[in-house]
Amino acid sequence: MSNNEIISVKSLKKFFGDVKAVNGISFTVNQGEVFGLLGPNGAGKTTTIKLLLGLLEPNEGEMRVFGLNPERNEVEIKRRIGYVSEEPLIFKSLTPKDLFNFVASIRGLDEINTTNLAKEYLENLDAIEYYDQLIATLSHGNKQKLQIIAAILHEPDLLILDEPIAGLDAKSVRVVKSLLELHTQRGGTVLFSTHIMEIAQDLCDRIGIINRGQMVGIGTIEELRRQANKVGASLEDVFLRLTEQDTSVNEIIQKLRASFKVKNL
Repeated sequence: MSNNEIISVKSLKKFFGDVKAVNGISFTVNQGEVFGLLGPNGAGKTTTIKLLLGLLEPNEGEMRVFGLNPERNEVEIKRRIGYVSEEPLIFKSLTPKDLFNFVASIRGLDEINTTNLAKEYLENLDAIEYYDQLIATLSHGNKQKLQIIAAILHEPDLLILDEPIAGLDAKSVRVVKSLLELHTQRGGTVLFSTHIMEIAQDLCDRIGIINRGQMVGIGTIEELRRQANKVGASLEDVFLRLTEQDTSVNEIIQKLRASFKVKNL
C-alpha cells in the first residue's frame, strides 16, 4: 500500500450462502479524491462498504484502510471515518440537538464548538427549525441531512457515503456537493456510492462499476468510455454498456414505443 492510498482492496470476496455478493473485486482510493462506486441494485456496493467498515467479515481477499486491517483495527479506523448509510442510522428518539451533543461526547469534541458548527450546517441545509424536534417526526430527507452533519462534525480523514443524497431536495444536494468538494480540498477523501449518474459524473475523480459482485470497469470518465468503447458517451450509456444492460434497455424502449402507439391509435 502506497503512502497515497487511503483504501486498498485486493481480490475481495463475500458470500452469503450461494449468493456471491462480492466476488473478487480490487480497487484503491487515493488521498484527496472522490471515488464513486456504481452498480445496479444488488451489485455488491453496500456489501463492499460494510466490509471496509468492519461490519462484515470477508470470505477471501485483503482490505486496508489507512494501512490498517478493518477486521483487527475497527475502532482506530472508525475514529477517522465519517459514515452515511443509505437508510439513516440515527437515534430517532433524540432531537438533533441531543444527537449532536452525543456525537460530540463520543468523538471527544468541544460541545460548544460542535453545537455552533452543527447549527451552521443545519442553516445551510434549511433544517435549523428542526433543532429541538424529535428525529422520529422528520422526513427521510431531513433525517439524511442530520446523518450527513453527524458524519462530518469531527472532520474525518475519510467519508464513506452510501447513497447520501437520497431524499434530498435540489438545493440540499448542491450544498452537500460543495461540502464534499471542501472536504477533499483540505486533504480529505470520499468513497461515494450512488445510483444518480449525473452526480457521479459531476463529483467523482474516478469511478468503479460493479456488476454481479465483480468490478467491470474502473477509472476516470474518459478511461471508462474507452473501456466501454463508447467515446464521448454519457456516464449512463457507459454504465449500461459495462453492466451489459444496454441491449435489454433498448429492447424495452422499443416495446414501450410499440405499446404506446397501439394504445393511442
